[in-house]
Amino acid sequence: MRISTSQIYDSALQGMERSNSQLLKLQNQLSSGRRMLTPADDPVASARALAVTQAREVTAQYARNQGHASDRLGLVDSQLSALNDSLQSVRSRVVQAGNTVLADTDRQAIAIELEARLDEMLAIANSRSAEGDYLFAGFQGATMPFARSAATAPTGASAVAYFGDDGQRLLQVSSSQQMPSNVAGSDLFMNIREGNGRFSTAGGGNGGLANQGSGSIDAGSVLDHQKWQDAINTAFPWQGTNNRSLQVVFSSGTGGTTYQLFDVSTPAPPSAPLPPLAVSDVRPFSPGQAIPLLTTAQPPAAPLSVDFGAQVVISGQPAAGDTFAVRPSANKSVFQTMDELIALLRSPLDSSTARGDFASQLQGHLSNLDQALAKVSRVQSTVGAHLQELDSLSSNAAALDIQYQQTLSNLQDLDYAQAISDFTRQQVGLEAAQKSFVTISGLSLFNYL
Repeated sequence: MRISTSQIYDSALQGMERSNSQLLKLQNQLSSGRRMLTPADDPVASARALAVTQAREVTAQYARNQGHASDRLGLVDSQLSALNDSLQSVRSRVVQAGNTVLADTDRQAIAIELEARLDEMLAIANSRSAEGDYLFAGFQGATMPFARSAATAPTGASAVAYFGDDGQRLLQVSSSQQMPSNVAGSDLFMNIREGNGRFSTAGGGNGGLANQGSGSIDAGSVLDHQKWQDAINTAFPWQGTNNRSLQVVFSSGTGGTTYQLFDVSTPAPPSAPLPPLAVSDVRPFSPGQAIPLLTTAQPPAAPLSVDFGAQVVISGQPAAGDTFAVRPSANKSVFQTMDELIALLRSPLDSSTARGDFASQLQGHLSNLDQALAKVSRVQSTVGAHLQELDSLSSNAAALDIQYQQTLSNLQDLDYAQAISDFTRQQVGLEAAQKSFVTISGLSLFNYL
């Protein structure tokens, strides 16, 4: 076979170009540290690296959401701690106000301090995040959630209204989990159960007059929650559908002080109110004894005995005609409790009757404060649990990011030892090709003529 000079030149040139191209590719790999410079270098690994990169970006976004949620919840937690401290201070002052040696001026001084605490609570309720959103406004982050309404007669107390909503702002912190980043002010400040959370107690004489005796009632306790719920809803035959409540009415006779339970529920408006209806027999009373909320058959009012699964304790000595009400708890805002406390502390105690009524009302407000503190504690526990969960998610996200980096490194990064060895071998081969081409191209028959 005849090989022309041009074929020799073309073949040598193509070989050197291939070697030079491969050498240039190795040089680019060494300078970039990447094994794959284009998808064509390894299509399968390139497609897998793209999928891993996308998954890593999604995880990074979840991590950013976790950080944002953690920042907001951390701010909420600090405000809850401040609110708890303020309520604890108020409770301490209320206990102090119950001291009988204090004068009216002393209680008024405490009322002034409670007004300052009320302003402090209102400032906490209207606190903002770093972005300027109100923390306790629900979805209405641009609206100030709490504001005083106009003063109302006759007390002049200014109620605080809520202008937010019940919404929770959720952030996607993982592929299958959303995390609330706020607390609705309606739940924290407004919807606080009165009394012991199941029912509230209060003292008051017939015709709306204050009790004349020295008796005072505690917050009471529910011994069996199921019995209480059943009695309130279905088991007890209430005479009315509105204002379902019981009344403990005291009387005196030759045998000493006695009490009796009455049903004081009323029908729905516009029906006329019904008089109290006796639902138990007359029972002897001893100061400090536990009074079970247990009705006895009193046809036609209560054709059967019903155990409410609850009891109250009345201390002191009630007078004949004194009454104490036991009604299912309703919602009351912490601001309303504070307003009522301030108004109560400003009232002069100029008689034994006034002092007895003051002690009874103060005990009720103290129970409401305890419920507010319990609500703050529950919300703070929930926020703390969310923060702990976010810490765990953050740790998992960091570990997952390291795994993604390792996978991408295995797919894309260059093995420098192998690349340097290939570069050296390719360089030697190119130099040999160049030298051999010089030698071959220098061959000629004219050198032998």
